Amino acid sequence: MAYQPKNFDHLLGTPGFGDTLLKNHFTLYQGYVTNTNKLSDALAAMAHADQMGTPEYGELKRRFGWEWNGMRLHELYFGNMKNGGVAFDLHTSIAKKIVAQFGSYEHWERDFKATGAMRGIGWTVLYHDPAGDVLLNAWVNEHDMGHVAGCTPLLVLDVFEHAYMLDYGLKRVDYINAFFNVIDWGEVSSRLK
Repeated sequence: MAYQPKNFDHLLGTPGFGDTLLKNHFTLYQGYVTNTNKLSDALAAMAHADQMGTPEYGELKRRFGWEWNGMRLHELYFGNMKNGGVAFDLHTSIAKKIVAQFGSYEHWERDFKATGAMRGIGWTVLYHDPAGDVLLNAWVNEHDMGHVAGCTPLLVLDVFEHAYMLDYGLKRVDYINAFFNVIDWGEVSSRLK
Protein backbone atom coordinates (compact mmCIF):
# COMPACT_ATOMS: atom_id res chain seq x y z
CA MET A 1 0.00 0.00 0.00
CA ALA A 2 1.37 3.39 -0.98
CA TYR A 3 0.77 6.19 1.51
CA GLN A 4 -0.35 9.55 0.17
CA PRO A 5 0.71 12.81 1.81
CA LYS A 6 -2.11 14.70 3.47
CA ASN A 7 -2.79 18.26 2.40
CA PHE A 8 -2.30 20.82 5.14
CA ASP A 9 -2.55 23.94 2.96
CA HIS A 10 -5.45 25.13 5.13
CA LEU A 11 -2.76 26.16 7.64
CA LEU A 12 -1.32 28.74 5.24
CA GLY A 13 -1.99 32.23 6.60
CA THR A 14 -1.90 31.03 10.22
CA PRO A 15 -0.65 33.86 12.47
CA GLY A 16 2.77 33.09 13.92
CA PHE A 17 3.63 30.67 11.10
CA GLY A 18 4.96 32.20 7.89
CA ASP A 19 3.79 30.65 4.66
CA THR A 20 7.38 30.00 3.54
CA LEU A 21 8.11 28.15 6.77
CA LEU A 22 4.91 26.10 6.44
CA LYS A 23 5.51 25.26 2.77
CA ASN A 24 9.06 24.14 3.57
CA HIS A 25 7.72 22.07 6.45
CA PHE A 26 5.04 20.47 4.24
CA THR A 27 7.73 19.55 1.71
CA LEU A 28 9.84 17.95 4.44
CA TYR A 29 6.78 15.96 5.59
CA GLN A 30 6.09 14.83 2.01
CA GLY A 31 9.67 13.51 1.92
CA TYR A 32 8.90 11.27 4.89
CA VAL A 33 5.86 9.90 3.06
CA THR A 34 7.94 9.27 -0.07
CA ASN A 35 10.69 7.53 1.89
CA THR A 36 8.19 5.43 3.87
CA ASN A 37 6.83 4.16 0.55
CA LYS A 38 10.31 3.52 -0.88
CA LEU A 39 11.36 1.58 2.19
CA SER A 40 8.12 -0.42 2.22
CA ASP A 41 8.70 -1.42 -1.40
CA ALA A 42 12.38 -2.25 -0.85
CA LEU A 43 11.65 -4.34 2.24
CA ALA A 44 8.87 -6.23 0.46
CA ALA A 45 11.17 -6.95 -2.50
CA MET A 46 13.94 -8.17 -0.20
CA ALA A 47 11.52 -10.37 1.73
CA HIS A 48 10.21 -11.81 -1.53
CA ALA A 49 13.81 -12.53 -2.61
CA ASP A 50 14.49 -14.21 0.76
CA GLN A 51 17.09 -11.58 1.73
CA MET A 52 15.71 -10.98 5.22
CA GLY A 53 18.84 -12.19 6.99
CA THR A 54 21.11 -9.68 5.29
CA PRO A 55 22.69 -6.62 6.90
CA GLU A 56 21.06 -4.48 4.19
CA TYR A 57 17.61 -5.72 5.16
CA GLY A 58 18.35 -5.03 8.83
CA GLU A 59 19.48 -1.49 8.11
CA LEU A 60 16.38 -0.77 6.04
CA LYS A 61 14.21 -2.14 8.86
CA ARG A 62 15.92 0.20 11.31
CA ARG A 63 15.52 3.16 8.95
CA PHE A 64 11.82 2.40 8.43
CA GLY A 65 10.94 3.53 11.99
CA TRP A 66 12.61 6.90 11.38
CA GLU A 67 10.70 7.58 8.14
CA TRP A 68 7.37 6.17 9.38
CA ASN A 69 7.43 8.14 12.62
CA GLY A 70 8.54 11.27 10.74
CA MET A 71 5.46 10.86 8.55
CA ARG A 72 2.99 10.14 11.34
CA LEU A 73 4.30 12.69 13.85
CA HIS A 74 4.05 15.44 11.24
CA GLU A 75 0.48 14.37 10.45
CA LEU A 76 -0.41 14.55 14.13
CA TYR A 77 1.40 17.89 14.54
CA PHE A 78 -0.24 19.60 11.57
CA GLY A 79 -3.51 17.87 12.46
CA ASN A 80 -3.63 19.42 15.94
CA MET A 81 -3.15 22.93 14.54
CA LYS A 82 -5.85 25.22 13.18
CA ASN A 83 -5.72 28.78 11.91
CA GLY A 84 -7.11 30.71 14.87
CA GLY A 85 -7.01 27.63 17.10
CA VAL A 86 -9.88 26.04 19.00
CA ALA A 87 -10.07 27.17 22.62
CA PHE A 88 -9.37 24.91 25.56
CA ASP A 89 -12.80 24.01 26.98
CA LEU A 90 -12.83 23.22 30.71
CA HIS A 91 -15.91 21.02 30.23
CA THR A 92 -14.24 18.46 27.96
CA SER A 93 -12.87 15.14 29.15
CA ILE A 94 -9.31 16.14 28.21
CA ALA A 95 -9.58 19.35 30.24
CA LYS A 96 -10.97 17.55 33.27
CA LYS A 97 -8.18 14.97 33.04
CA ILE A 98 -5.48 17.68 32.71
CA VAL A 99 -6.82 19.63 35.69
CA ALA A 100 -7.25 16.50 37.83
CA GLN A 101 -3.77 15.24 37.11
CA PHE A 102 -1.73 18.46 36.92
CA GLY A 103 -3.73 20.59 39.37
CA SER A 104 -4.59 23.23 36.74
CA TYR A 105 -4.39 23.86 33.03
CA GLU A 106 -1.70 26.48 33.72
CA HIS A 107 0.50 23.98 35.55
CA TRP A 108 0.15 21.45 32.73
CA GLU A 109 0.93 24.17 30.15
CA ARG A 110 4.10 25.23 32.02
CA ASP A 111 5.26 21.60 32.11
CA PHE A 112 4.51 21.01 28.40
CA LYS A 113 6.22 24.25 27.37
CA ALA A 114 9.25 23.51 29.58
CA THR A 115 9.54 20.08 27.97
CA GLY A 116 9.41 21.68 24.51
CA ALA A 117 12.02 24.28 25.46
CA MET A 118 14.61 21.70 26.56
CA ARG A 119 17.88 21.71 24.65
CA GLY A 120 17.97 19.29 21.77
CA ILE A 121 15.90 18.37 18.76
CA GLY A 122 12.79 16.29 18.74
CA TRP A 123 9.15 16.40 19.71
CA THR A 124 7.07 17.19 22.77
CA VAL A 125 4.04 14.96 23.10
CA LEU A 126 1.12 14.87 25.49
CA TYR A 127 0.41 11.15 25.72
CA HIS A 128 -2.47 9.24 27.25
CA ASP A 129 -1.58 5.94 28.89
CA PRO A 130 -4.77 3.89 28.59
CA ALA A 131 -3.47 1.20 30.98
CA GLY A 132 -3.03 3.65 33.84
CA ASP A 133 -5.47 6.25 32.50
CA VAL A 134 -2.88 8.97 33.02
CA LEU A 135 -1.49 11.81 30.90
CA LEU A 136 2.24 12.24 30.32
CA ASN A 137 4.18 15.13 28.82
CA ALA A 138 7.12 13.42 27.15
CA TRP A 139 10.17 14.33 25.11
CA VAL A 140 10.69 12.25 21.97
CA ASN A 141 14.28 12.48 20.80
CA GLU A 142 14.28 12.56 17.02
CA HIS A 143 11.52 10.37 15.51
CA ASP A 144 12.43 6.89 16.52
CA MET A 145 13.64 7.17 20.11
CA GLY A 146 11.79 8.08 23.28
CA HIS A 147 8.22 7.12 22.45
CA VAL A 148 6.25 6.00 25.48
CA ALA A 149 5.16 2.45 24.59
CA GLY A 150 1.45 1.73 24.62
CA CYS A 151 0.47 5.38 24.90
CA THR A 152 -1.65 7.46 22.52
CA PRO A 153 -0.27 10.80 21.31
CA LEU A 154 -2.86 13.51 21.95
CA LEU A 155 -0.96 16.76 21.33
CA VAL A 156 2.22 16.84 19.25
CA LEU A 157 4.68 19.74 19.03
CA ASP A 158 7.57 19.63 16.57
CA VAL A 159 10.69 21.16 18.14
CA PHE A 160 13.14 20.39 15.38
CA GLU A 161 14.72 23.61 14.10
CA HIS A 162 12.94 23.33 10.74
CA ALA A 163 9.64 23.96 12.54
CA TYR A 164 10.58 27.46 13.72
CA MET A 165 14.04 28.77 12.74
CA LEU A 166 12.92 30.58 9.58
CA ASP A 167 10.39 32.67 11.54
CA TYR A 168 11.88 32.71 15.05
CA GLY A 169 15.61 32.11 14.74
CA LEU A 170 16.80 30.71 18.06
CA LYS A 171 13.72 31.93 19.96
CA ARG A 172 12.11 28.51 20.42
CA VAL A 173 9.99 29.74 23.36
CA ASP A 174 8.37 32.37 21.11
CA TYR A 175 7.55 29.62 18.59
CA ILE A 176 6.05 27.43 21.33
CA ASN A 177 3.90 30.36 22.48
CA ALA A 178 2.69 30.88 18.89
CA PHE A 179 1.91 27.16 18.65
CA PHE A 180 -0.32 27.42 21.72
CA ASN A 181 -2.40 30.05 19.89
CA VAL A 182 -3.22 27.60 17.10
CA ILE A 183 -3.87 24.36 18.97
CA ASP A 184 -7.08 22.69 17.87
CA TRP A 185 -8.27 21.43 21.25
CA GLY A 186 -11.24 19.77 19.54
CA GLU A 187 -8.84 17.54 17.61
CA VAL A 188 -6.71 16.88 20.70
CA SER A 189 -9.82 15.93 22.67
CA SER A 190 -10.98 13.58 19.91
CA ARG A 191 -7.69 11.64 20.18
CA LEU A 192 -8.42 10.81 23.83
CA LYS A 193 -11.19 8.38 22.88
